[in-house]
Amino acid sequence: MARGGRTLNLGKGSGSGMLHWLGLAFILLMVDQFTKVLIVGYYHLGDSTYVTSFFNVVRVHNSGAAFSFLAGASGWQRWFFTVIGFVAAAVIIWMLKSHPGQRLFSFAMACILSGAIGNVIDRLMYGYVVDFLDFHWQGWHFPAFNVADSAITVGAVCLILDELLRVRRTR
Repeated sequence: MARGGRTLNLGKGSGSGMLHWLGLAFILLMVDQFTKVLIVGYYHLGDSTYVTSFFNVVRVHNSGAAFSFLAGASGWQRWFFTVIGFVAAAVIIWMLKSHPGQRLFSFAMACILSGAIGNVIDRLMYGYVVDFLDFHWQGWHFPAFNVADSAITVGAVCLILDELLRVRRTR
């Protein structure tokens, strides 16, 4: 609902608005985990299937973070990134509870939440994150990623857009 160009924060403090966003996060998490189960079940590490001239499905293990950051560390990074994921999830849930009526912001938070939890599940189950989406062009490959990474990226873009729109509204 909007009055005078301002968005009302309906349901603030109530669990009903937050449940909507947690439901979205759960659906995204299930898609992430389902696709990873398929990859682990049908592909061996390093297997690849050509799909188009710019896209392959592969099985890659990432023991680090984004773009394999700290992947070569001695193993401590698994627990470090797992703790960061749990802390991020707790903060995001608190933020969703505080702002359930802010649709774009809450959508972004739900996407990031699903991605964080999806990759934490991988770290706990396998000791690494399962990546499988491989985009490439003329010999150049973007680092492989997964649905959780995509959700985090979409969430981050939406957070930036939400902030830009908020700043624009205050002018």
